[in-house]
Parts: sequence; C-alpha cells; structure tokens
Amino acid sequence: MNEVQTMHGLLLAGILFMLGLIGVLIRRNIIYMLVSVEIMLNSAGLAFIVGGSKWAQADGQVMFIFILTMAAAEVSVGLALILQIHHQLKTLDSDAANEMKG
Repeated sequence: MNEVQTMHGLLLAGILFMLGLIGVLIRRNIIYMLVSVEIMLNSAGLAFIVGGSKWAQADGQVMFIFILTMAAAEVSVGLALILQIHHQLKTLDSDAANEMKG
C-alpha cells in the first residue's frame, strides 16, 4: 500500500514541477514567472517529503524546511527586483527587461 502512495506522491511532484517549468518558459510576466518558480520549489519539497515518508526518516521534512527558507528569501529578493524593474521600465514584461541599458 505504501508503494502506491509513494508513486502517486512522486507523480504529483513531477506534474507540479513540469507545470512550473512550463510557466517559467511560456509566461512573459515576471510575477507569473516568480510564482512558477515557487511551484517548482514546492514540488521539490513534496518529493523530499514523500521520500522521507517512504523510508520513515525525518530528513525529507528537514529539507522541506530548508526549501521553504530558500523560497522566502527568493521571494523577498525577487519582489524587490520586480519593483525596481517596474519603477524604471513601467512594465513587467521580461522581454522589456532584456533590453535594459546598464
């Protein structure tokens, strides 16, 4: 019974990761790209949780806490960059940010 749950959990994590990857590659809005990266990080955390529950270890939960910490730092830095880009370019299009002069 545990194998089926492990397989389903990893399948869900893989599907979520692919949705996040597609969102990063297809979307041009920087906020949607940031949300897609968050989905990818949460799917990796889900995979760690499923792996930890399969082997009855707390390592997966510890790794998920590290992933949440990294995601919080990524969001704070990402939102600060998004605010600066919006302030300078008046748009959130990633193609417009590609043409910045520095």
